[in-house]
Order: sequence, then C-alpha cells, then structure tokens
Amino acid sequence: MPYHALLSGWGRYPVRECKVWQPTTPQGLHDTVLPLSTSIARGNGRSYGDASMNPSATIDMRRLDRLIAFDEATGTLECEAGVLLSDLVAAFVPRGWFAPVTPGTRMVTIGGMIASDVHGKNHHVAGSFCEHVDWFDLDLGDGRVLRCSPTANTDLFAATCGGMGLTGIIVRASFRMRKIESAYMRQRTIRVPDLEQALAVFEQSHGSTYSVAWIDCMATGKSLGRSAILLGEHAKVTELDDQRRAAPLARPVRKPKSVPIDFPGFALSGFNVKMFNHLYYAMQRPGDAVVNLDPYFYPLDALFDWNRIYGRRGFVQYQSVLPLATSEKGMRLLIEAISAAGAGSFLAVLKRMGPASFGMLSFPMEGYTLALDFPATPANLALLERLDAITADHGGRIYLTKDARVSPQMFASGYPRLQEFRNLRAQYGLDSRFSSLLSQRLGL
Repeated sequence: MPYHALLSGWGRYPVRECKVWQPTTPQGLHDTVLPLSTSIARGNGRSYGDASMNPSATIDMRRLDRLIAFDEATGTLECEAGVLLSDLVAAFVPRGWFAPVTPGTRMVTIGGMIASDVHGKNHHVAGSFCEHVDWFDLDLGDGRVLRCSPTANTDLFAATCGGMGLTGIIVRASFRMRKIESAYMRQRTIRVPDLEQALAVFEQSHGSTYSVAWIDCMATGKSLGRSAILLGEHAKVTELDDQRRAAPLARPVRKPKSVPIDFPGFALSGFNVKMFNHLYYAMQRPGDAVVNLDPYFYPLDALFDWNRIYGRRGFVQYQSVLPLATSEKGMRLLIEAISAAGAGSFLAVLKRMGPASFGMLSFPMEGYTLALDFPATPANLALLERLDAITADHGGRIYLTKDARVSPQMFASGYPRLQEFRNLRAQYGLDSRFSSLLSQRLGL
C-alpha cells in the first residue's frame, strides 16, 4: 500500500509531499506501475534537486536490492536497480573488484547511476558509468519490459542513460566491474597557486587514472582559482608497506560522524567560508601518500547527513561543464562572479572531462566541470542565474542530477539532442507515464 511522505533531494530544496510506493520484487514493481497514470522511480534520494519526486506517484526502489550473478572471470555483475553502491563496495572490494566509475558518494543506487549516467574522477580515461553497462531491463509502464543494450533497443538505451528516469523504470542491470589488487590508493597532492596552473597540471596529468581538484572559489587577484589537485591510482600489493600487504584488500571503515543539528545561517557567512577555504588550502600538503580507498573517493560520506550544514532552507549545487576550448576563460569568469558575490562554497570541485557520452541527455562533454554548493537563498539563486549566462555564453551545460532551479531555456541551450529525447518519449508514450518535478519544470 502507498503512503504519503515529505520528500526532497539531497539538497533539501525543494520539499514536496508525495504518494510513495515501495515494491519488493520485479513483479510487484510491474503490478504497481501498470495502473498508474504517471510515476517516477526514486533510488536513495541522492540527486540534489527535484528529479526523483512525483507528488502523484513516487516509486521507492530501495527494496529491489538483490545481487543476482557475478562472473569472477570477467567481472560482470548482474543486480537489481535498487542495490546501493555502498553495498557493492563492501561486498566486492574484499574480493578484488571495484566499480568502473563512481561518483563522489557511495550512497547511490545502481539504477540512479544509470539514470544520471554518473561520471567520476576517471572520466577522462574511462568515460561515464553507462559506458560499462552491458544491458538493463526497462519497465515501460504499459505492460512491456524490454532489455536494452548497445545492440538491442538502442534508442531506449541511449535515452535512458542520463535520462533521469523519464524513459521507464530500470529493473535490473548488468555491468563490468574493475579488477584491483588492494583497498588503497596511491595519491599525489599538487598544490597550485592559480587557475591557469591548475588547468596546466590537469593537462600534464592526463595519463593519471584519477584526478580531481579542490578549488578555492573565494580567492581573488593573482590567487584566483588556486587549487589542490589529487591524482590517484589503485595501489598494487607491491606498493604497500608490510602491515598493509598482509591484508591488502581489507577495507578499514570508520563509523560516520553525524551532523546533529541544522546549522544556523551565520555559520555560512562569507567570512567563515573564506576562512575555511584558506585553512583547507594550507592543509593540503604536497607529496605522495598511500591512502585508504574510501577517503579518496568518498570524503563526505564520513560525515553523516552533512547536508544539514546548510540549514533548514537547504542548498543547491551548481555543476556545469564547459568545452575544452572555452574552459579557462569561462571558469575564470565563473569564479570571479562567485568570489565577487561573497557566496563561495565550502568545497568546490574541478574535474577534467573526457569525450562526450552517448546518452541523449548525458552531462559530460570534453572540457572542465566545476561543482559548488550554495545555501538556497534569494541572493544565491540570483547569482546562479548569472552563472547560467556565463555557462551558456561559453557553450556549456548544467548537470540535471544536481539541478533544482535552472530555466527551460538555459537547459535546452546545452543539450543538442533534447528534441530527439522528447520525440522518443512521445513515440513510446512515456511522456505521459513518467514525469517528475524536474521534467515538469523543464518541459521534458
């Protein structure tokens, strides 16, 4: 039976009351969706905005969480869409396997990773997650469940990868894991004084498997864009000390600390953010180290409910990507606008992206992406409209998984295959059966 709940994305903005179903089997899911006039699937609620909410019918997928089959020879895993990445990490790292692509949190479902076509710190060499998906079964809500892959129902495959749940409900999927020798990373920290040198280091480090930068978005003048860049490789057993070598795949995990209250507004003042950025930059000591896998990939997962730091009003994350040719100029203008507004983020992330993905609405394009968090205040929402204009002027686009407020016009300007996506939805009758607050806002 359905129940009513107040739902939001991870940003806690916006919040809506939704009617929620929670099926436990593929057949139960099929029987639930078939009579509904409209619905949307919801994984673990880690998309930031309004993508996984439909007030009329939201389908909570978390109980479809079974591991079905694993081929140790090829690393191919078949599982239901509600399986959490955190459970895969816990189960397979001790066996010497890791996700081929991972976002910055492990608290996401496999279905959500496909619907967002998530990218990671290795996009420049491995592409996005759907590049590693062999197939998935898609419930179209009209009685049909179709297997979609690069060779079967290819139009639905391309539309669903990055399609934000608007082409049907992913029931199960098969994808290829990555073989690893240890639960550790070889990390190199490079501290650079400005944006120009940060981009230069990324280009010089293109052969590194993983790369990401924390960027001080409050620095100005000659220090504009100063960054700490973290390069990473999965550590081999021979690269570990004697203690770690004794159990190389043992994954030490500490219990996350909690944020017990919603932070008051003054905690997010420009002065506090500026001081945090200054201290964080100073703490990033250059050099090489061997570190645990979890803090390298999932640093914020160590802080349970960290979204409460932004207070009861919630926050919005702004993530855009700019083409390689305009990245330096565009990123400079974005950072200048943020710094001038005094509205910098505690943690701003810069990454080098590889070639565009095949998904019709997939976010990546070759260039650079910048992601920042802002409290959901009127002043910050106005600032984001200015950032939209800079992004559009430089040929960029906004990441739907992080979005809660972009206009239909701004969204459409960055996605050249949007009409192809809309046509496919209409062709299969999906435009009426699957919708979300995001799709309603953007006219998808």
